Amino acid sequence: MDFTTVRPGQLSIIASDFDARPMSFLQDGDRLGYEPAVARAVGEVLELTPVWFDCPPEQFYPTLSSGDYDVVWFSQAITQDRRAWADFTRPYGRFDEAVLVREDSAIHTVTDLVGKRLGSLAGSTPLALTEALPDLEWVPFRGADHTRPNLLTALGRGEIDALVGDALLLLTAEADTTSLRVAFQLPTQCPFGIGVLPGNRELLEALNQALNQLIVNGTLAKLWAQWIPYKPFPF
Repeated sequence: MDFTTVRPGQLSIIASDFDARPMSFLQDGDRLGYEPAVARAVGEVLELTPVWFDCPPEQFYPTLSSGDYDVVWFSQAITQDRRAWADFTRPYGRFDEAVLVREDSAIHTVTDLVGKRLGSLAGSTPLALTEALPDLEWVPFRGADHTRPNLLTALGRGEIDALVGDALLLLTAEADTTSLRVAFQLPTQCPFGIGVLPGNRELLEALNQALNQLIVNGTLAKLWAQWIPYKPFPF
């Protein structure tokens, strides 16, 4: 395959270092999770070494536009807004949304969110909720505050009434504590893709071919089963 990357032999990935397990997290200096595992598998196919560069999620696409990096690859639902900033590969996963609340919360359904203060996980896009209830009150968290531990702390302290984000991340948070629960899930099956620097059609096509190869040879299904065994493989 004939393609170019910003740094020869490397795939320069814009991501975040916040704990988004099972999708992505750091442990003893190693980047683990489903997305890093897929990135390494793609790298093997394309003979590229994945190299991650962390930045605040709200800066993902302005940073990509600098031309100093190849892709954004960190729990990115493919949306029309993001298509204005990047070209996206075929999906490497499909994921639902969920709402996390305190154990004693009266929130159990979508309509219970009316008038409540909501926070959202970095990199997540609560598409279904914003479409169903466009007047929801979102409490802004940015930069270093827009991390899973800080948002969970804010929820536990009552600074927000609910936390909205990718279901996998919030189910993991629920399993780690007895004081929080997932109020409900929304079966949105949002496609997640790799955001490629616009104009680099050759790299986009190479990434698509690599992902297709990993699906056909069963590698993607194996990685999914390793990191997300409690959800059916979506392809």
